[in-house]
Amino acid sequence: MRRDSKRKLLLLVSLVLALLWAGRHLRNRGAELRLSDWFDPRKRPDVVTTTDWLAPVIWEGTFDRQVLERHYRRQNLTVGLVVFAAGRAADQYLEPFLQSANKHFMPGHRVVTYVQVEDPYQLPDLPPLPLRSVRVLALRPDRWWPDRSLSRMKNLGESILSHIRGEVDFVFSMSVDRVFQSAVGAEALGAAVAQLHAWWYFRDRRHFPYERRPRSAACIPFGEGDFFYDGAVLGGTPARVLDLVRAYLGGALQDAQRGLNSTFESHLNKYFFLHKPTTLLSPEYNWDANFHPPLQVQLVKVLQLAKRDP
Repeated sequence: MRRDSKRKLLLLVSLVLALLWAGRHLRNRGAELRLSDWFDPRKRPDVVTTTDWLAPVIWEGTFDRQVLERHYRRQNLTVGLVVFAAGRAADQYLEPFLQSANKHFMPGHRVVTYVQVEDPYQLPDLPPLPLRSVRVLALRPDRWWPDRSLSRMKNLGESILSHIRGEVDFVFSMSVDRVFQSAVGAEALGAAVAQLHAWWYFRDRRHFPYERRPRSAACIPFGEGDFFYDGAVLGGTPARVLDLVRAYLGGALQDAQRGLNSTFESHLNKYFFLHKPTTLLSPEYNWDANFHPPLQVQLVKVLQLAKRDP
């Protein structure tokens, strides 16, 4: 193994160990609403609205946003939105992402948007808005890894450890090549939020692209698994997101030591296989612009943009 590779593995080890001790001194939230106070799965009999472990799957029509907004505004919460925009992605996608997020992401609540870019000058000039602030988290060259998912999660974990966990009640991490189309509000909040993959939701579970190699830390055995989750969107309390990041980095480190290279989504799906999410976002919250939405997708909340030519 090359010296540079060994150094990066050691950095991963140190970060994983730091994350193991990161569950303290997080912001405390008030009492939770009962699910029945705001969620009615009977209103969408055409789709899966409740999991086997009784977590809600959020579709348009299943939730009462007014009840949720009254509850969370009394709590005076702050929501963090982290967007990783490295390389050309910042020039191509960052401005429409931020403009649409300012309009549609958690309207009426305090939002801190954390923009991870290589050059602070890549941040577009946006007018200040009430309740919303933007913080630039510059990506130093020594913090950039060729694997973008690994780099994104590594920087997310470090940022939550350094300051985000003391500033917000919930935090979401999203890929930059998205545009918010309509309101994504308090219905999306939860201790551990997972995004259902728009493509694989409508496919037979037997064909999900889970990692099946037994030697991989991401392995889900044949015949097992619940849903296939999309790594472009994840969220929850800072403590739960940190736990996910720790598990992913630890799994990636274990696979690297064994000469394996499993994808981020494989590790993400293994994590949620072992640690069930408390809130699942339907494909309406991350629909691919390359496909016409089926009848079940009544309102596209977030659109994954078609890839542009280089």
